[in-house]
Amino acid sequence: MTHPALANWNERYASAEFAYGKGPNVFFAEQLQKLEPANILLPAEGEGRNAVYAATQGWHVTAFDMSEEGRKKAAKLAREAQTSIMYELNSFEAFTAPPNFFSCIGFIYSHMPSSIRRIQHQRLATFLKPGGSVILECFSKNQLLENHPSGGPKDPEWLYSVDDLQEDFKDFKHLDVREERIQLNEGEYHQGSAAVIRVYGIK
Repeated sequence: MTHPALANWNERYASAEFAYGKGPNVFFAEQLQKLEPANILLPAEGEGRNAVYAATQGWHVTAFDMSEEGRKKAAKLAREAQTSIMYELNSFEAFTAPPNFFSCIGFIYSHMPSSIRRIQHQRLATFLKPGGSVILECFSKNQLLENHPSGGPKDPEWLYSVDDLQEDFKDFKHLDVREERIQLNEGEYHQGSAAVIRVYGIK
C-alpha cells in the first residue's frame, strides 16, 4: 500500500509543469557559488531543480526522494540541461553513503517530522567531510502565521525553529542560522511572502 504522503507527492509531480519551477533555490545557488565543486548530496530533491543546477556548475550530484514521478521529472530536467545526476528512490531513514564522502549537503525544503528530524540531520552529516558545507532553507514555524501561506507543511511538527537547527548541527565548527521573511517565486507552490530559516554550516 502506498503511503498517503507519497501518493500526494506523486500526484503533484505528475503534472507537466514543474511544481517549484526549474530554477534553483536562490539561497542554495548563492551559497553553492562560493564553493569548489566536488561531491554533493541533495535529500528529498523532488523534481531535481537544485540537483540539475549543481550538476551544471560542475558538481557530482547524488540526490534522493521517495517519489518516482519526481525522479522522472528530474531526469527530464537533466536531459534538457544536457547534464547528468545520480538520483535514488529512497527515504531519509534508508539512504546511506560512505562516511566523509560529500563536500556539501543541500537540505532545500526537505521537511521531516520532529520525531526523526534531528536524528536524520545528524546521521546524514556523518556523510559530510570535515570542512564540508551544509546549505539549508526551510519553512519556519512562523510560516503558519502567514495570512496567505506561500507553501510548506500545515502541521507544526513538520516545521522548524532556529533553536531546532542550532541543536541539530551543534557540533559544526561554523554555523550561521537565520530566520528571515522573504518573497518566494518558485513555481506554482512557493509564491509570496514566506517565513523561512536559512542555514550555512561548516563541519
